[in-house]
Amino acid sequence: MSGRTVPDYVPAIHQRGLQATSALACLALVAAVMSGIGGGIGGQDASAGVTPTGNTTEIHIEAVGMRFTPESVTVPAGDRLVLTVVNSDDQVHDLVLATGHDTGRLAPGESSTLDVGVVGADIDGWCSIVGHRQQGMAFRIVAEGGDDVTVHHHGAAAGARRWTSPPNPTRISWPATRCSRPHPTGRHIGTPSRSPKFLVNTPWVYRRRCGRTTDKRWARLRGRVGDIFEITMVNHGSMGHSIDFHAGMVGPDGPMRTINPGEELIYRFRAEHSGIWLYHCATAPMAVHIAAGMFGAVVIDPPSLAAVDAEYLMVQSDAYLGDGEVDAVKVAAGTPDLVMFNAFADQYVHRPLHAEVGDRLRIWVLDAGPNESVGFHIVGTQFDTVYKEGAYLLRAGDPDSGGSQVLDLAVAQGGFVEVQFVEPGTYTFLDHRMFDGDRGAMGRIVVG
Repeated sequence: MSGRTVPDYVPAIHQRGLQATSALACLALVAAVMSGIGGGIGGQDASAGVTPTGNTTEIHIEAVGMRFTPESVTVPAGDRLVLTVVNSDDQVHDLVLATGHDTGRLAPGESSTLDVGVVGADIDGWCSIVGHRQQGMAFRIVAEGGDDVTVHHHGAAAGARRWTSPPNPTRISWPATRCSRPHPTGRHIGTPSRSPKFLVNTPWVYRRRCGRTTDKRWARLRGRVGDIFEITMVNHGSMGHSIDFHAGMVGPDGPMRTINPGEELIYRFRAEHSGIWLYHCATAPMAVHIAAGMFGAVVIDPPSLAAVDAEYLMVQSDAYLGDGEVDAVKVAAGTPDLVMFNAFADQYVHRPLHAEVGDRLRIWVLDAGPNESVGFHIVGTQFDTVYKEGAYLLRAGDPDSGGSQVLDLAVAQGGFVEVQFVEPGTYTFLDHRMFDGDRGAMGRIVVG
């Protein structure tokens, strides 16, 4: 351990609000997934009757890291389009268009040129190798000035892709204000006038306001045993919402009641026990509200909590993509499209966390659900400290030299693990329920 001190709580998140699902519904839906493993699909005319301009647009595309770069191109309607596709990855890929154009399988370093012809409609594309499209290898041609028509491949199931521009997970200090840390008297919030306001934005986002400042990240709180929390919830949404803080012990009838748009309520509780606690909307259908992103975390520090070199917060949730903000049928069936840490699938794969050999990291983990459990694991190392649901299961310096490989959490449970890296390398962390890891609950820690 290097002995550095951490000034406060350092969540591994920097994003535009808690709710990724409503944004995912707009940004992360793609056209159908091929059910086969390759080959053409029968040509469709992409000209859509547009008048040819006589011009040719040539575009260079690279396949690398389970992405096409660029992932979307814009072509003037009526232009002839020529695509040069280069496989710059270390494994085989291809590019198939819904028009039937197909590069064929490209080995690493190989390339192919596709003459798409005159383009008058938007065209979907993808890598047809099994699983690649689901992992993000989707492509789109946008016909600028053409008819509002898209050439899809019909007859297969809808699929979802990862975020292409995830937020930067650089460590962010949590300012030591009254809205983020306890008052010296032991009261988290001294008076109602200083109560943090939880704003419910249209329609599925909790944000935290302290004074005149609104936290653009999702609302989270931290305190100590004995702190008094007093939160004003204001519904700026278009439907009824509520809030349930698992960190408190209160009669639910009043503070957890559903309030209509334009209304507000004051939720007051005393932190009786330490741990990491879920809060969420309790308005029916509760699972749909949670799946849409109405959840967050409250960390109540154990009195014996020791200093570490860095702390991170990982909240796992599952997303159910549909035509609107969330697909209620999928929620009821328990069939998520994405499983995410901090509301973005695979964000820490593309923008890893960083540490040095000898650093001690504490990673808080909370399972927001609403349906998927967590088996949090870091490949290549072991946990020497495990804290789960208010109790230490293992502590550093254990006389039996005990270690742990997974922090297992049911929905709504939380805890933390601590790890000290002894060798440099790139360490993958993931939900070891492999199908959830493959859905996006995965990231990396680069240790130098």
